Amino acid sequence: MRAKISYALTAAVLVVYFVLVGSRGVLLIETGTPLTVTFGVAVLILPVIGVWFLWKNTEFVRDANRLAAALDAEGGLPVDELKRLPSGRVDRDSADEVFARRKAETEDAPDDWRNWFRLAVAYHDARDTPRARKAMQRAISLHKTAP
Repeated sequence: MRAKISYALTAAVLVVYFVLVGSRGVLLIETGTPLTVTFGVAVLILPVIGVWFLWKNTEFVRDANRLAAALDAEGGLPVDELKRLPSGRVDRDSADEVFARRKAETEDAPDDWRNWFRLAVAYHDARDTPRARKAMQRAISLHKTAP
């Protein structure tokens, strides 16, 4: 729940920022000189890219949460079996062991979105966010095309 509140707050702040930046772009365009119009258009591009990025990220999170709910309903969510150091951080050897198992499961059944979801969690636990995101995107894609 805390993550959802943080995400919503961050998204709201970004939307306010996009509106402020966009309004400055419009003011520059309204000035009417070639230089200010050019800058105004350039300034308007940033909020457009930001809104697109925020939308795609929100869509990704929503889809990942749907997969988690579906997997939970099946009783297939991965259990946190990682050993932790006294500091609370994940033990690297433990993460590597779980990751190797998840990767082997995914290689054995590469068309099963459940395996890709669990692999994404293993990547996340190993602090490899780019690969975790790619694995989750694969899981989402497979889930959408599943009968």
